[in-house]
Amino acid sequence: MIKYMNVPKLRFLLSGSMTMLLFAAFSALAAESSLTDIPAVASVTFPKGTATPSEECGACHKAIYREFAFGFGSDIRSRAKPPKSPQEQGLNLPSNVSATATAHAVAGVDPFPIHTREAEAEGRSCNVCHFPEAFAIPDMEISEVFTPKPRPKGEETGGLTCASCHLTPEGKIRGPYNLRAPHDNFPDAQIKTSLMCAYCHSLGKRVAGKQTQTFLEWRDDFWKQGLGSQNCQDCHMPRTLRKLAEDYNVPERVAARHLWTGGRSLQRLQNALSQVIIQPAAGKSDFEIHLINIGAGHSVPTGSNRRAVYLEVQAKDQKGKSVVRKEWMFAPWYSARPDDRKHLEEDRQRPDAKAAMQADAQGPHEPIIRAGEERVLTWSPTLKPGSYTIQARLVYDLNRYNDRFITTDQTVFNTTTLAVQVRR
Repeated sequence: MIKYMNVPKLRFLLSGSMTMLLFAAFSALAAESSLTDIPAVASVTFPKGTATPSEECGACHKAIYREFAFGFGSDIRSRAKPPKSPQEQGLNLPSNVSATATAHAVAGVDPFPIHTREAEAEGRSCNVCHFPEAFAIPDMEISEVFTPKPRPKGEETGGLTCASCHLTPEGKIRGPYNLRAPHDNFPDAQIKTSLMCAYCHSLGKRVAGKQTQTFLEWRDDFWKQGLGSQNCQDCHMPRTLRKLAEDYNVPERVAARHLWTGGRSLQRLQNALSQVIIQPAAGKSDFEIHLINIGAGHSVPTGSNRRAVYLEVQAKDQKGKSVVRKEWMFAPWYSARPDDRKHLEEDRQRPDAKAAMQADAQGPHEPIIRAGEERVLTWSPTLKPGSYTIQARLVYDLNRYNDRFITTDQTVFNTTTLAVQVRR
């Protein structure tokens, strides 16, 4: 029993009185005696495959399940999905789903339809990342990323479960450690790398600027370019020290927190982009806004073409009144080309016409900012001579196809100001 005691605690006990030492020792022994030893033979199997409810895993892995299902310890907050117009009804997560749950936990209960009529007509489905079958981790040099095989429609329950990531095609549980467990364990160091995320967070071949390219953006723009050695987990699954299974007689180990903070996390957004305002020539109303992506290991924004970042710039006079403003939108392209209204007519012939037209209808916009990129935008407003404050705000929008004035799914994550004089 003593070998699992933590050293700082032991030193404290030895420095106290004999009474305290004996009391603490008996308390520790009593606590240890209530723990269960790991069985010598693995007895837990997974006949439901990746449809195994995460609650079953949570019976032993309590802290990990609490993070996954309830977002415990994160700043995640899932808001209601706002309507496209005031006449439409907003969409909310079911009442039995935590508002702080991770995106992985709510993947199967997202109120937006997982199947589409167009996709089903062609025998395709949009559910493969929400309900995947067990898969093998791909190779780093994979040239085209295919979606994992989906579960049959009758097994589309539980959404993205613990088993979706941890169950191997052979029915073993992959993890970073070679441990004895109630289930067959498959130690695999690759689970700690970005390869684990590749199948669901990149689709097709790399096309810079296109949607759903996050893994390929990380690999090609960040990792291969030598911008850093971090994997997805280093930012989205920060490490902690704890028992992996609380009810077993095991030591604490380094473990990743199962939070995957992203677009619903202010902390993650604030680390993504930095910005600087410059007045290149004193006295002139010419300005540069520099957006610098040195905080994300992928493009910003990344993932779904719904996501957008707005740069809102305005000049305020000495009374704080906004006298002129401008806005830029940064978003992934829907297709392997820039979104543009000139493609609307040809979009009508596509099987995914509704989605393609939705993107092209917004017209041209700024491409996403790649890892390591410094994007420079120029602005030359007409200003009378005087003193002004130039303010630049970055706003993250979970769904750019909503009306712009709907802000319930938007987050202001960076604001910068510069006091200037305009003489001519």
